[in-house]
Amino acid sequence: MNAKNAFSISEERRRILLVEDDYVNQETLKATLGDVYEIVIAETGEEALEIIQDQYEMLSIVLLDLNLPGIQGIDVLSRIKKDSQYSRLPVIVMTSDNEAEVECLKLGAIDFIPKPYPASKVILARIFRTIELSEDRETIRLTERDQLTGLYNKEFFYHYAAQLDLYHKDTPTDAIVFDVNHFHTYNDRYGKSRGDEILKRIANNAMSYVNEAGGIVCRSGADTFMLYCIHTDDYTALLASLSACLDDDSIGNNRVRLRMGVYVNADKTVDIERRFDRAKMAADTARNHLTAPIGFFDHSMREAEILEEQLIDGFHAALREKQFVVFYQPKYDVKHDIPVLSSAEALVRWKHPTLGLVSPGVFIPLFEKNGLIQELDHYVWSQAASQIKDWKDRLNISLPVSVNVSRINLYDSELTDKLLNITKTNGITAQDLLLEITESAYTEKTDQIITTVKNLRELGFYIEMDDFGCGYSSLSMLIDMPIDALKLDIQFIRSAFKEQKDTRLLEAIIGLAKSFEVPTIAEGVETAEQYTELKAMGCNIIQGYYFSRPLPSDDFEKLIINTLKKEEQEC
Repeated sequence: MNAKNAFSISEERRRILLVEDDYVNQETLKATLGDVYEIVIAETGEEALEIIQDQYEMLSIVLLDLNLPGIQGIDVLSRIKKDSQYSRLPVIVMTSDNEAEVECLKLGAIDFIPKPYPASKVILARIFRTIELSEDRETIRLTERDQLTGLYNKEFFYHYAAQLDLYHKDTPTDAIVFDVNHFHTYNDRYGKSRGDEILKRIANNAMSYVNEAGGIVCRSGADTFMLYCIHTDDYTALLASLSACLDDDSIGNNRVRLRMGVYVNADKTVDIERRFDRAKMAADTARNHLTAPIGFFDHSMREAEILEEQLIDGFHAALREKQFVVFYQPKYDVKHDIPVLSSAEALVRWKHPTLGLVSPGVFIPLFEKNGLIQELDHYVWSQAASQIKDWKDRLNISLPVSVNVSRINLYDSELTDKLLNITKTNGITAQDLLLEITESAYTEKTDQIITTVKNLRELGFYIEMDDFGCGYSSLSMLIDMPIDALKLDIQFIRSAFKEQKDTRLLEAIIGLAKSFEVPTIAEGVETAEQYTELKAMGCNIIQGYYFSRPLPSDDFEKLIINTLKKEEQEC
């Protein structure tokens, strides 16, 4: 490669600012350093400060003579170290005044080069070592600190929290997690720069608190912070302190509100990460509670934590022993006068050897949080595919079954191969295995998800958008997203048919989906009224207790056989 075209940081020489008004001293140091470093010379303090302002990011070190015309060297040092932007720039003072050394050290000087100058190799060694230490320290600072707020990153926070425990074993401490309610909505409405400003203000409030009360704080996520501090009895005052000045950013009624979770007098025999997991559990109980924004970890949460540990520990044994049992809930095509069994949804249940039947509402969110859902999904897909094949062979019926594809699986580069392998192994087609993808999955890394879903559709898989209407998306998703059917969220159905019934939005969505030629599926349909009105609105497929609860495979098979008999009789 042509040398002048090379572009490597390793080939760039470190730049030194030499602040020296004596020509002979300038030339002496240039002769010593010029072959190793790029030298920039300032002859006055004013000139030095101007160069620092213009070239700060390119300077590696300042060699500063104390005896200068105009602004004295010690004043230059003081100004550098008082400025937050320049304070990390290392300064070596050059002086023959031994008494000035203590004052310079107090102001922030790193080292000294005495006058008259020592041997060249001594000067080079001191400068090299100072630059090396400064760059190492800056690397550590950038690694341990969040760049937006200047607070610790989570990993370093845990390390320093453990250090505090060592020195303050008997001091009662609180583990606290706090964040901004609906921060993503605030960002979407008012822009990322405004959101960043809010986060920096919260960080400054938190730092002010720990500087006064003692403790450490970090930014652990997008809008989530963790605080480890000496126990306090007034958490309302603490929350007010963290929220100080946030109302200045209110727009209309859209106030910036914090919620907080506290693990009071945290047990120091518990791992530090677990303590903050408990504080996070407490914070989650305060979600959307405007009048009660502070949650506390208590005994019931401890019981839930023990249950979670038990479920996680038993997960792989449950897979091996097939404790996870797939139930099937029928879906009926209601376009004609007589409902027709058109497909089923596979729903997993856990028959635990000691806990009995565990609700999916307990273990599904847990496994989604820790990533085990990926293995559970694969298990359910395989079980459902095997069941589809069995019904084909024994009953001579081809009944498609829909299975859930969790968000984490959509990021799996091998997802397509895994699904194709399951269909091939079981001798079924892609059309037999319907894929339900939650609406919320489309809102993150949208381009990647769309590409994955398009690939699946091209291979023949039928895509149902699950849980539509749960609040994540807009109706424009009906235009942009590659889907074959729209499944209305169960809470959406219940809300439309509650005591003060209002089905207008439900009708609008079904009508809009119909105009885009996207069929709608309603789940959670429980009453004749719901069935009749949804059918009248033009809903295509209905699923719910009105027809049948989810059934074990044997019971579902009886339902299939009875359905076939009825069809034969009607013929």
